[in-house]
Order: sequence, then structure tokens, then C-alpha cells
Amino acid sequence: MVKVEFLGPIARESMEVDAKSLAELSKRLYDEETIRPWLQKCAVAINDVMVKDPNHPLKEGDRVSILPPVCGG
Repeated sequence: MVKVEFLGPIARESMEVDAKSLAELSKRLYDEETIRPWLQKCAVAINDVMVKDPNHPLKEGDRVSILPPVCGG
């Protein structure tokens, strides 16, 4: 299981998901209506390291952070 946390304005509690890769996790999250609109806009970090490769493997105990875009100045 990996822990998935949703940061910023994504109105969702953290959840645990059984997934072996970022691509598999993405497919699982796509089924969640409140999360689906954010998936194309967000960056992803695994254990506080930004990851872009959808085939990045996940292992037991990983923490996946879904990071929405932010504005600042």
C-alpha cells in the first residue's frame, strides 16, 4: 500500500492504495470523481521527490503527494 495525500484546494482526505506504479495509481485515482479533474493539472511527488515518469515504480510505504498548481508573486 502507498499513502496518497492531496494538497492545496483538492478537497480530499489522504487515502491508502495498492498500486505498483504511478500509472496504475493514476488509473485508480481517475475513478474518483472529486479527483479526476485535478489529475491533468497536478504535479506528483513520491517521498518528497518530484516525479514525471508515469512508469515510476511504487513500493510499500511510499508517500505520493498530489500537488495542484499554485499562483504566487
